[in-house]
Parts: sequence; structure tokens; C-alpha cells
Amino acid sequence: MDDFRFCPRCSHALESFEHEGKPRLRCADTTCGYVHWDNPLPVVAAIIEHEGLVLLARNKAWPEKMFGLITGFLERGEEPADGVLREVEEETGLKAEMVGLVGVYAFTPRNEVILAYHVRTKGEVRLGEELAEFKLLSPERVRTWPFGTGRALSDWLTIRGVRPSHDNTLTH
Repeated sequence: MDDFRFCPRCSHALESFEHEGKPRLRCADTTCGYVHWDNPLPVVAAIIEHEGLVLLARNKAWPEKMFGLITGFLERGEEPADGVLREVEEETGLKAEMVGLVGVYAFTPRNEVILAYHVRTKGEVRLGEELAEFKLLSPERVRTWPFGTGRALSDWLTIRGVRPSHDNTLTH
């Protein structure tokens, strides 16, 4: 559970309670009624097929050899498909064509729900400020990881008839 200590509505202390077997926080001022449900955040992820190759990117905060999908938080009022197209353009400078939804995946370590899409792009990649580098791989050379967006990538490869190669050295 997040480290909230005070009510965002009235600033009173938050107290723990159990609701349907799950720990929650609520405002100690019973007239306020605020409950922090701690629901997962929606994240969109793009499996980018760039001119026939899979585009993977490395965030500047990640170790040198760690690459992943383009991801981002869904914004208020935004359709998930629009959100993934926006993230692809922000992070790669590419206009993406929607192919379709790959799947929806729980990522419990970060309390997120990932909505993964397959998109196609072409043209020159221009990385956004969050990314350090990218690589393009044939689907057969892509190594997946056993959590989060790696599960989506594995499913996408399987649908395409490519047996996923897993990198089991990664943990969440």
C-alpha cells in the first residue's frame, strides 16, 4: 500500500482498516468519508513493429543492457488505443498505425494494469527525453521477460508463430 498518511480531502490522519479481506486506508474524520482504495493504475504498452522489426527501447534510468516496450500512463479521459499512439509518438517521434489489442496484464509489483497493443511504424526514430537508446530486432531474435510487458511480448510472438526466447535472469 502507498505511504499515504494524510487525507487528500481534509488533511486528517488516515487509518488502516480491512475491507473484504484487503487492507485499505480511510480518513480518521468520519464526516469526511474518504477511502484510499489503492486501485491499480492503467498503463498502455506498445509492441512496435517498425518496418518489420521489433523496436525495443532503454529508459535513461535503466541498466545499459535492459530494453523494453514503449509504455506510459493513460491520461484522464483518454481512450487506451489513443494513449498508446500518443506514447509512441512522444517517445519515438513516430506516427503509429494501430493493429490491435494484444492483451491485458496485471503487474502487481507496481500496482498497474498493462493494456498492450501491437502497432506498426515506419520512418526515422527520434527518441524522446526519457529514452537513452533503441534497438531493432527480428521477432525471432527478441528475448522476452517473465513479468509485466514481457508477458505481452511473449503472447504477441506466439500469435505470430514465433516461439518466445525467455530471459530468465530478469526479475521484477
